[in-house]
Parts: sequence; C-alpha cells; structure tokens
Amino acid sequence: MNFWPVFKKEIKAYFASASTYVVLTIFLVLSGFFFYTDMAWFEKTNVLGTASVVSGLWEYYFNDLRFILIFVMPLMTMRLFAEEKRLGTIELLTTYPLRDTEILGGKYLACMVLFILMLLLTFVNVILVGLIWDFSEIAPVLSGYLGIFLLGCALIACGVFVSSLTDNQIVAATGTMGLFILFWFLTWNETIGTDELIRVLTRLSLFDRVFDFFKGKINTKDIIFFILVTWFFLFLTLRSLGSRAWKGQK
Repeated sequence: MNFWPVFKKEIKAYFASASTYVVLTIFLVLSGFFFYTDMAWFEKTNVLGTASVVSGLWEYYFNDLRFILIFVMPLMTMRLFAEEKRLGTIELLTTYPLRDTEILGGKYLACMVLFILMLLLTFVNVILVGLIWDFSEIAPVLSGYLGIFLLGCALIACGVFVSSLTDNQIVAATGTMGLFILFWFLTWNETIGTDELIRVLTRLSLFDRVFDFFKGKINTKDIIFFILVTWFFLFLTLRSLGSRAWKGQK
C-alpha cells in the first residue's frame, strides 16, 4: 500500500504544529501528576513493605491513564480529516494515485506514532520504580502498557471516524470526547437492565476491557475485541470517505 507519502505528510504536520507540543505537555503533566500521587499513596499504605507494586501502584496508574486518554485523544485526531475538509485539500489529496485505504492508513499510522511516543515518554516511570524497588514485576507492567496501547488504537480509530464526518475541528474533538464518555459511563448505571445486560455492556465497554491487562493477565479474547473495534471504526471511516462520491465529489 502506498500510504508512505500521506504518513510523512502527517508526521511533518504533527511536529510542525504547536498544538502537538501542547497535547504532549498536557499528557505528560497529567500522567506525571497521577504517577506521583499514586506512588505517594502506595508508600503511605505499604507500611509493612509487603504490598505488591502491581496492585498497589501500577493498577492505579494505568486506570488514571485511561482517564487522561479521554481528553487527549480527541485533540490528537480532530484535525486528521476535518482540517483537510475545511481547507479543501481533501479533494486535492484524492486526485493523487492513492486509494482511500492508503490515505486512511497514512493518517492513522501517523497518529499511532505520536501515541507510541507519548507512552514511551512515560516509561521513565517504570525505570524510576525499578530503581527504587526492583524490576521483578516488569511483566505485569508491560501487560498494562499493552492494554493501554490497544485501548489507544481503538480510541484513535474512533477519533479518526468522527473527524471524517465534519470540517470543524472543534466539532470533531467534542464529538469524539462525547463518544469516549459514552463508552466510559456505559456500565455505570446498574439499574438500566438485568444483570445479564450489564454483563454484556461490560464486555462492550472499551474502558472496562483493559482491567485484566492491568493485573498482568493477557486474554486473547480481549486482544481480538480491541482489534475488531479498531477495524470497525476504520471501516466506518472508509464508508464516510466514500460518501463524497454520492455528493458529486471526485
């Protein structure tokens, strides 16, 4: 697939934009704050020194990262297609010998690179904890990062889809955040139905499916779930891009 030109264009656009560094700063400040408070709480409650670092620190930290992604991801994805539509460059882009899948692939992968960079920067926390205690429980930590990575893949796909529906970045960011909040609160109201319905909603909730990863448990079903959700929203994005033909856009 010839997605490389689009990928390079988007990477350059990300790192040439001041908003990218604002997003990175917000993410690092929030993640650093939560890590500090989580570690302080762990030290305060681990009086006997026998508590597990995974359950006492990392589970809390990864839960906080889930929350941060709700606000950061919409800022990362809002411009991908909305800005192209606003400037009218989406028509110019589609005149090149590129298929919609290649355009989407280049934009999605560029956003993924930025997200991976963000996660790598937080890995300083892992090194810090390892130096203070030890690296004996590194496997569950890597499992937690895998869960956050898969969640991020799905959230980026959601954001890309919403961005493809509008030419306004603010609308794209707001709509994406609203979708994330819906997924977050999907299982909070236990009075909306039977226990069976709640169990079904829990399995459909993006933010609840990562709990096992945070505990060091890698479930193949959860990995497949995130892959399917990611592909589902990417498929919807392709259908959204294809709709320009219905509107007479070439």
